[in-house]
Amino acid sequence: MKLFFREHIPLFLLNLMQLIITILIFWLDGYKNASTILYASFINFFLLTTYLVYQFLSHRSLYMRLTKPVTTLDHFQVSAQSAPLTQSFEHLLGILRQRYKKEIYTYKDKLDQHVQFIHQWVHQMKTPLSVIDLILQEQNQSQVSPILYELDRLNKGLELVLYTARLDTFDRDFYVETLSLLHVVRSVTSDLKRLFIRKQLYPEIVIDPNLTITSDEKWLSFLLTQITTNAIRYTQKKGSKIIFQGKKDGNQIILEVIDSGIGIVKSDLPRVFDPHFTGENGRIFQESTGMGLYLVKQICQKLGHQIEIESMVNQGTTVRILLK
Repeated sequence: MKLFFREHIPLFLLNLMQLIITILIFWLDGYKNASTILYASFINFFLLTTYLVYQFLSHRSLYMRLTKPVTTLDHFQVSAQSAPLTQSFEHLLGILRQRYKKEIYTYKDKLDQHVQFIHQWVHQMKTPLSVIDLILQEQNQSQVSPILYELDRLNKGLELVLYTARLDTFDRDFYVETLSLLHVVRSVTSDLKRLFIRKQLYPEIVIDPNLTITSDEKWLSFLLTQITTNAIRYTQKKGSKIIFQGKKDGNQIILEVIDSGIGIVKSDLPRVFDPHFTGENGRIFQESTGMGLYLVKQICQKLGHQIEIESMVNQGTTVRILLK
């Protein structure tokens, strides 16, 4: 209704001015019969009101559509009415809707092809890296240790690319099962043993063997790997421990990853889960991408878990995952 009134304010004002000018002309010409003037004014007002009511009723669906927010493509449709303007507007919207859907399907197809290409590329890159790793295992470990470390970094980087690409198709690659929390954490720390050894840090696991969770093992292992990698990267003191602590709190299982590293400045904490945000520590450690914790947050949301982070500069960081 408001839109209709705003649109017809100029017409109403024009009609009013025309009526005033007409009455003024007759009045100045000596015609001063007030009852006739009032009757003519009433007829004019009645005809104007009738026209506006007709206009509103014939274009009601159009005005209703224009005043409601659009949430889906189907909301572009306007109820069929006989008014030429409404029919033309509906025809235009139909054309735009079809073109929009066609463009969406085209871009979606291109995106699917791009994701498929990334999957193939990552798997092709992993094969030679695995071969190199097997060859280096037969060499003197003290000499090839730096190379093995860089191989691990390459593998973790490829996994980051792969899981980032898979995030949009999460529902296709998702399997929920009952897992032993201790088994999942041990598996992650075992995969990162070279990184622990190189940084001379030690994992300490404080988890009840009977503690079980419901989650997807692959995605959960990936997010734990990202959290643990960050904990190792930002812990500079040799001989320190990365503590994995699991406990039950009511209906929830809480897993904490605690380090004694450089910590995160207070001003950066609200943004650590934003994509590409590296913060103060990113300026110190140039290899930071700002994507690790963003992916962790996204995966937690899709798995139905919650994540919290606490940190103090030069004292360490605690990442807390609330599982079910």
